[in-house]
Amino acid sequence: MGVSSAVMIALSATSWASESFYRLRMEDSKAVYLTRDQGGLHGDGVQDDADAIQQAINKVQETTGQGIVFVPEGRYRISKTIFLWPGVRLIGWGEHRPAFVLGKNTPGYQQGMGYMLMFTGNRPRSNAAPIRQGRPQQPVPGVVPLNPSIADANPGTFYSAVSNIDFDIEEGNPAAVGVRFHAAQHCYLAHIDFHIGSGLAGIHDAGDEAEDLHFYGGQYGIMTRKPSPGWQFTLLDSTFEGQSKAAIKEHEAGLTLIRAHISKTPTAISIDPTYAEELWVKDSRFEDLSGPAVIVSNDRGLRTEINLEDIVCRNVPTFAAFRESGNKLPGRGEMYHVNTMTHGLTFASPSSPGEVKTAYDVSSISSFPPPVASDIPKLPPQESWVNLQTLGAKGDGTTDDTAAIRQAIASHRTIYIPSGHYVVTDTITLRPDTVLIGLNPSTTQFDIPDSTPAFQGPGSPKPLLETPKGGTNIVTGIGLYTNGINSRAVAAKWMAGKDSLMDDVRFLGGHGTFVPGMTPIYNNTHTADTDINRRWDSQYPSLWVTDGGGGTFANIWTPSTFAQAGMMISNTTTEGRVYDLSSEHHVRNEVKIDRASNWKIYALQTEEERGEGPFCLPLSIDDSSNITVANYHSYRVVSSYVPFLNAIHVANSHDIRLRNIHVYGDNKVSFDNSVAVEDGKPEFVRNREFAWMTIDTSSNDHETVPAKSSSVLAEGAKVKRLTGGFYNISGAAVDPAGQLYFVDAHWQRIYRWLPEQNRAEIVRDSPLDPVQLVFDRAGDLMVVSYDGNGTVYSFRPDALDDEITLLKPQKAAPREGMTPVLPENYWRNENDFVNAVSVAKPFQYVSPDGSTFIPAGEDFVTGALYYGTKMADVLRAFGLGRAEEGKLFYVSDESYQKTYAAEVGPDGTLKNMKLFAECGGESVTQDSHGNVYIAAGQVYVYSPSGDLIDTIKVPERPIDLVFGGKDGSTLYILARTSLYGVPVKR
Repeated sequence: MGVSSAVMIALSATSWASESFYRLRMEDSKAVYLTRDQGGLHGDGVQDDADAIQQAINKVQETTGQGIVFVPEGRYRISKTIFLWPGVRLIGWGEHRPAFVLGKNTPGYQQGMGYMLMFTGNRPRSNAAPIRQGRPQQPVPGVVPLNPSIADANPGTFYSAVSNIDFDIEEGNPAAVGVRFHAAQHCYLAHIDFHIGSGLAGIHDAGDEAEDLHFYGGQYGIMTRKPSPGWQFTLLDSTFEGQSKAAIKEHEAGLTLIRAHISKTPTAISIDPTYAEELWVKDSRFEDLSGPAVIVSNDRGLRTEINLEDIVCRNVPTFAAFRESGNKLPGRGEMYHVNTMTHGLTFASPSSPGEVKTAYDVSSISSFPPPVASDIPKLPPQESWVNLQTLGAKGDGTTDDTAAIRQAIASHRTIYIPSGHYVVTDTITLRPDTVLIGLNPSTTQFDIPDSTPAFQGPGSPKPLLETPKGGTNIVTGIGLYTNGINSRAVAAKWMAGKDSLMDDVRFLGGHGTFVPGMTPIYNNTHTADTDINRRWDSQYPSLWVTDGGGGTFANIWTPSTFAQAGMMISNTTTEGRVYDLSSEHHVRNEVKIDRASNWKIYALQTEEERGEGPFCLPLSIDDSSNITVANYHSYRVVSSYVPFLNAIHVANSHDIRLRNIHVYGDNKVSFDNSVAVEDGKPEFVRNREFAWMTIDTSSNDHETVPAKSSSVLAEGAKVKRLTGGFYNISGAAVDPAGQLYFVDAHWQRIYRWLPEQNRAEIVRDSPLDPVQLVFDRAGDLMVVSYDGNGTVYSFRPDALDDEITLLKPQKAAPREGMTPVLPENYWRNENDFVNAVSVAKPFQYVSPDGSTFIPAGEDFVTGALYYGTKMADVLRAFGLGRAEEGKLFYVSDESYQKTYAAEVGPDGTLKNMKLFAECGGESVTQDSHGNVYIAAGQVYVYSPSGDLIDTIKVPERPIDLVFGGKDGSTLYILARTSLYGVPVKR
């Protein structure tokens, strides 16, 4: 295809025109092709191409829903934000890489922030603003011109991508940003140069994965925060040069940075003030940084997890600086090598107490080593690619393409697969050097129909796709779908060697599966598929690396609920690397490692759904060695209600390196333990967040810490299990006589503890969804209920079951002389704890005797839902505490693991909040001496001045604390299945 003289002039004027990743046009009958001189497209860098590009993207959305827009080489001037709808990929091609150009002094890009291209949520059907969580979506700042109908990309934005297209920002656009990238799984940016000039940044709000990006100039290369689903952001093989402030400005991004080269800028990575981060940097180079190279914030907090390994530096005087403490880590001469730098909660072993500390292993070097080679192998030259459809495959979702695919593999090394649903009815076995190339795994799929005879069982595993032992295979950009009624199926049995690659592959089934005419994936109770014959957990693992298999696995999404696990690694010592793998929604395991060695797993993300995942163990490591797991995010969805013990289980394994472990849940049933280690004597790590631990079960070296006499417990007292057998107890309160009451919400039961009879008695089990309990001074029991909208009721504990009084919400007002009852803990997804929890509540529920009231937000009164779940603070808390007049009230930030002391206003509003302790969790209470007890894995006791004075170990994870008993000196500890008690000093 020829190139116009105007385009040639534009390209020749650009000395930094990039080498194109895709030089030749790829034929795809379902794709949309931009063509110069058609539809208003010019590509000359002078005339405006924004509308023509948008029309092409719109055409994909209007015809196939998801797919590809191919962009030929040229310089495409844009004058406003281009919207990339979900599932649409922009892919450039040509001898020179195409570029989107923001011309000089483009209106809308001078103040604030202005995006050239934006990954979006669903395309609006009208100009009305979309509704989010019951209220109109606010306009996204940075859209040029501002458009309230455009929804930002979100946790449900899948498959969108931009590849092989540069972004050039010309002078006079100081607010310009190349791409807003606030997206989720299988969205990526690749093979892009960002020439930012005097603009603001190349990328804002990064999400999921990117590779082979190069940033020149600008204030920042990347400005980002927590990705929209809360996962990590992974960046491979990229460079930054000449930023005026920092290469990367970020917080809570879960930044995984591999083989980066950062030069000629003050700072490589700057973490925003007060924020935590999980930062993993490996095999990177820092040069000519005035420094410090890395700025760490929240450096005294338990949520900060920083690890850098194998970083070489030249002309970097200060390697790291810590905002709060002011500490610095100096360089070591002109050139040096940082073997490791760790900061955060560190465990010498699973049995040792954790300690927040910094470790820094650095040595000077006499010569600068060459860059670490990428382990992402290059694709064969495009001239060797053969189009699968020209070889007879149809991809029409009906025709059996098995024979055509097999013949193509037998005859050709590199096979390009256009968009289509290719029906497969038997195993596709690759040759040792076979390369399969697709460009969108949602629209380019190999599909096994349900009930395919070759995959029926019971029987031995049968792969859809199989690689030979030791192969150098590359499989990229395709989806593998084993459907739901094929019990012998393995989507991919991978036995290829250390130089093989699987990249941008989607294992379909469950969430995000895009198949025309597909029925909903859940029945009406969210407990099974809509087709009862499609049984969850009925197939072998989706991705099974075994029998000496290895290689690189990048940007993989594997959420098929029908599979035994998303990924299994077994019976191999071959080197393997995993970058950005999302394994979700399985019944038993997300990832299983069994008899394997020499693997590095970076930016693993697991998620358990309410219906299928209550008993799923996310990561299992058995009989394995030399495994690194870094920047691991383990999450249970907000609507989960079933408690589960462990996120990671390790057995009979050694040299298991855990770095930056982030185990969390905005629900009330996050994992009790982050890690369980079993080698005869089980050990459990209760801390859900930590930076560093290495496990070696073969040593049998269990560290024992000598018992110390307690400074708060009564003489000789020990924690005693009083009773058990509960589902998940919390919501405790004591009556005016000190008798304990609590709730087992799952069974809708209210109990009271009878110490004289040594048993728990059911007080009520009416179907009223009790969650929290509060007593007023007269002994009336107030119950906060999940049922209905804003339900609070009361009764006398010994009254008949039908004697209840519904309490109505009243407008908030100062209530002098009355006692407010407030949540003891909050979960915030943003780092805004003090501002968020100190906002006055508009409603109050007043007790029958007029002595006590519960402040409540509008979300509680209206029954507002967050992803189908009520998250009002009076429901989400593990317990409510009485704010006694003249005493400070203590409240925990469960997410950031901090506890604050606050005064309480007469309307129940927290004020003058001050950080009390770098420790926070599910519950907090005080004894009569003013000591503060915090449930955060164990019970940590702080003096009134904020010094840690004791640790009370509990056999189970404590989740609610309250003092009771006749003299108020018994500490009751509610711990999921059991009630514990221990007397304290009077």
